[in-house]
This record gives sequence, C-alpha cells and structure tokens, in this order.
Amino acid sequence: MIKLYLAEDQQLLNTALAGILDLEDDLTMVGTAVNGQVALDQIETLQPDVVLLDIEMPGMTGLEIARQLHTRQPQIKVIILTTFAQPSYFKQAISTEVAGYLLKDGPSDDLIVAIHSVMKGKVVYAPELVVGLTTQTKNPLSERETEVLRAIANGLSTKQAAESLFLSDGTVRNYMSTILSKLDASNRVEAIQIARHNGWL
Repeated sequence: MIKLYLAEDQQLLNTALAGILDLEDDLTMVGTAVNGQVALDQIETLQPDVVLLDIEMPGMTGLEIARQLHTRQPQIKVIILTTFAQPSYFKQAISTEVAGYLLKDGPSDDLIVAIHSVMKGKVVYAPELVVGLTTQTKNPLSERETEVLRAIANGLSTKQAAESLFLSDGTVRNYMSTILSKLDASNRVEAIQIARHNGWL
C-alpha cells in the first residue's frame, strides 16, 4: 500500500483529489492540509511514501516544503502539482530533486500512473514543462549581475545588497544600470519580473 499526503490550499480540489486517489486499491491518503507549515509538520510525523504539493500555499510554499524534505526526509517522494507552468518554478523544483512535476489540469489517471512511477524510482515531468525549459531564452546576465538582481529581488536595499555581496554601493548601482540595459527594463521591478519569468533567478 502506497501512503499519500496531499497539500493543496484550494479546499474543494483538496477534497476531490484526495477522494479520487483514495479509491485506488493500492493507494491510501494518510493526511491532507491547506497550509504549508501544517503540511510539513504532519508529513514528518506521518511519514508518507509520496507527497503531493501545490506551490502557492499559506504558511509555506510547496517548493519550500520540497527543499526541507530533500534535506531532512530524502526517502519521501515529492510530486509538485501546480497550475503554474513557469520555467522558474520548474527549475527550482528540479534543483530540489523532486520526483515529479505535473500540471493540475492533467487527467487524474496520469497522476496515478506518476505515483506508481516515482515509487519505482522514476522521475515524471509534464512534457510541456520540459519543452518550455529547453526553449528558454539564454540568460544575458553574468553570474555576478544575476547575484545582484537576486539580492534586490529578495527585498534588499542597494546598501544591503552591497554588504551581502561584499561590494560598494556604487558598484551595485553600476551593476543595476547594466542589468536594466541588458534586459531592456525601465526599472528594477520590471527587471525582476523579466528575470523571474525566464527562470534566471
């Protein structure tokens, strides 16, 4: 029997999906949550075989839960279920070595097949996400420029970004000027949006 845990903040979808999966002879739903922090706490207690995670949830995102489990409970298989086909989310999921990344609008039969596949040690990604990743635009920013923009995107001021990267304020400003030019962005917010959309952060 494969033990499942579902973390999905849309209560209706949470209940419906849990019910569908629980009907399978070899699947059993050991718990569900609509809050990410609650989900992580319960997962570590219940020790399911496979965890199904939404990305956007209150308390903690699915990607944050995946990172925690990868470090502390690597034997638990993680499948991300999302409506977001964004390359940046997909790349983050790959970096935490999730076993699966599927879109919510796919057939439930595909999800059931994916659960059995990851239990056999396979990795299952939605084809459209893989295509999106391989056709992605190359990052025009240097590694250092990407670090500067990531620091700003994380809410740091120019001064704080400079301190965290061991640079002067003027150097960070120069980097930001170059970043805006390379991304053809009119301001920092637009530059961050462009970089995130393309998965460069």
